[in-house]
Amino acid sequence: MFNKSRLAGLPWNAKRVYRIYRLLKLNLRRKGRKRLPNSYPQPLVIPHKMNHCWSVNFMSDALIDWRRFRLFNVVDDFNREALAIEVNLNILAHRVVRILERLSAERGYPTFIRSDNGPELTAAALVK
Repeated sequence: MFNKSRLAGLPWNAKRVYRIYRLLKLNLRRKGRKRLPNSYPQPLVIPHKMNHCWSVNFMSDALIDWRRFRLFNVVDDFNREALAIEVNLNILAHRVVRILERLSAERGYPTFIRSDNGPELTAAALVK
């Protein structure tokens, strides 16, 4: 089949297609991100005591009115205890630093902290 509107000189650009998809409540195809291979792969270390290793991670979800919110999780890898779960619409680096300082005051410093090295943990406040 051929497109009659294309023959009549009416172009179907991306904005028009997106608007029609939205009107018909169709899903658009999402392109997945290309993952970069880890340049220094290391095996996971099994912690031998509490506070040996903490894992930190950001998660996000959306409310029913499409507003996004974020969660910051800190988990002790030895007993898989959730040390902190912070929920807000946006979580700034200074807030992450305060959470980690509060946890280290309560439980002591871990030997190391494991993260996925995402863009969230590259702020200058965290590097200090």
